[in-house]
Amino acid sequence: MSLIYIVEDDKNILEIETFALKNSGYDIRGFSCAKDFHHALKDFLPDLILLDIMLPDEDGLSILKKLRMDKKTQNLPIIMVTAKTTEIDKVKGLDMGADDYMTKPFGVMELISRVKALLRRSQGENPEGKTYKFDKIVLDDEKHLVTVNGENCELTYKEYELLKLFITNAGVVINRERILERIWGTDFEGESRTIDMHIKNLRQKLKDSGKCIKTIRNVGYVLNVD
Repeated sequence: MSLIYIVEDDKNILEIETFALKNSGYDIRGFSCAKDFHHALKDFLPDLILLDIMLPDEDGLSILKKLRMDKKTQNLPIIMVTAKTTEIDKVKGLDMGADDYMTKPFGVMELISRVKALLRRSQGENPEGKTYKFDKIVLDDEKHLVTVNGENCELTYKEYELLKLFITNAGVVINRERILERIWGTDFEGESRTIDMHIKNLRQKLKDSGKCIKTIRNVGYVLNVD
């Protein structure tokens, strides 16, 4: 049974989310403040986190940043939940490593669908445990590690899956629709700019090797060397 942590200070929303996800077979722990959430993380890591941005003691984006900087939590699937609706808020969360973004109010079925899709992708396994190589990049799928020119490259879950998709399709132009379907799922209803933000971060982390990810205008991306 997957364990989900919900960080939400609105008691009514927390109860609705908890009830809906428990009825879908998940183990749920709810937190109304960041302090209790951080304390719980020390005891046990969840399989997914629903993280509200507006909290009484700490901003959700600040929490997200801390999670992505900590090796123990940097790859945890995280869905940001907020009442804010401006595009800049969404971009900030995605740019800092959030895997998905939901804006209040949202339906219970949408919540369950997003959670199921993200857990399905994050818990997927590669039985062959292959190692993929491209240029100076080595992706060890068994250990879930990436090295560039012999040095460790720390990636979020989405960045890792993007890189794996590119390496296993090196030289092939992958359109944006296929990227969204493979990495975010067919039920993803977010904006296509999500892809751009994640690829921007991936390029930066790959340093010089990031130049191998080419943009094909109005089509998609391709992993190729000059």
